[in-house]
Amino acid sequence: MSPVIIAIDGPAASGKSSTAQSVATGLGFRHLDSGALYRGVTLAAVRAALPRPFDADDVIAAAEQWGVDLRPRNGDFEVVAVEPVPDTALRGASVTEHVSEIAALAEVRRWINEHLRKAALASGAVVVDGRDIGSVVFPEAQLKVYLTASPAARAERRLRQRGEAVDVQQLRGETEALAARDHADSTREVAPLVQAPDAVVLDTSHLSFEEQVAGITELARCRRLAP
Repeated sequence: MSPVIIAIDGPAASGKSSTAQSVATGLGFRHLDSGALYRGVTLAAVRAALPRPFDADDVIAAAEQWGVDLRPRNGDFEVVAVEPVPDTALRGASVTEHVSEIAALAEVRRWINEHLRKAALASGAVVVDGRDIGSVVFPEAQLKVYLTASPAARAERRLRQRGEAVDVQQLRGETEALAARDHADSTREVAPLVQAPDAVVLDTSHLSFEEQVAGITELARCRRLAP
């Protein structure tokens, strides 16, 4: 039987991961965080001290040798390897520095997509977030949501998350950075950020976090994907 999949895509700082996790919890699904697996593969490459520019075959070999995979944990999935993979390591500076470069490698993306599909099939019902989930990874998803907000709204949220002052200068700088990131993500050659033709667009510029979670949850129930 095919798994039930809710795909949430959107630009940087749109709140995809936190929203997906809350939607999954509310519906009794598992949350599948594609970004965490990219970070796990990047950590394997960093541990192996691979030279730059990264070679896709070398990155995949390092990931397989270290046993990088996804394993169900409570209502989520965790990145595992032959030894414990603490979240602090996945979110560390060395991984953050290199993850975008590794995520741009087409063969690495194909390897990761297969692992995401395997995890979804084993779980049965998942909420997955990323930038090409509905368009590439799970084009058959029963519900696709394109989560977005204005660059200014996303910039303010990101500054608050980092505990930084939301003054005019900081807000302008962060807004410009996100606008540049949007352009880069949308025009890159490998796996560009696109809105799937059948995705429901949810602009959260003026919505609270609770309202955007409730909106997606209601969409899922209207489509009878969950009780």
